Amino acid sequence: MPDYTTLAKTIASLTEGEDDTVALMATVVCEIHHFDDRFDWTGFYRVTAPDMLKIGPYQGGHGCLQIPFSRGVCGAAARTGQVQLVADVDAFEGHIACASSTRSELVLPVFNAQNDVIAVFDLDSDQPDAFTQDDAEALTSILSDVFRR
Repeated sequence: MPDYTTLAKTIASLTEGEDDTVALMATVVCEIHHFDDRFDWTGFYRVTAPDMLKIGPYQGGHGCLQIPFSRGVCGAAARTGQVQLVADVDAFEGHIACASSTRSELVLPVFNAQNDVIAVFDLDSDQPDAFTQDDAEALTSILSDVFRR
């Protein structure tokens, strides 16, 4: 299993005292993207209007610029506030193919201290069934530590 304990400590150290959400997102996405070879595209989609997500910050190739809450894996995570662990994106009804190389996806809702969904954190892999429940739990904990302060 990946060393999420060390990753969490690194991110906590790098983000300590920072309160700018975009700066926090940029730092988190950089550290997580380079943490594991399974992570082909890693990024945030921020809630910028009612029922609308916009891209950024992210690492990897281009992504979709905007995603309504009503569409795709990211929209489902934002709409429901629940983790979306998708072993095969082709089997997910309504999947949005921002990159044709994506085979599996893990999308985590990001909450602020008031328990509002402020973004989703999207991890794409070019490998099928790349993500586990352990990944989801560890990354949810890291995101909570950073954004629910």
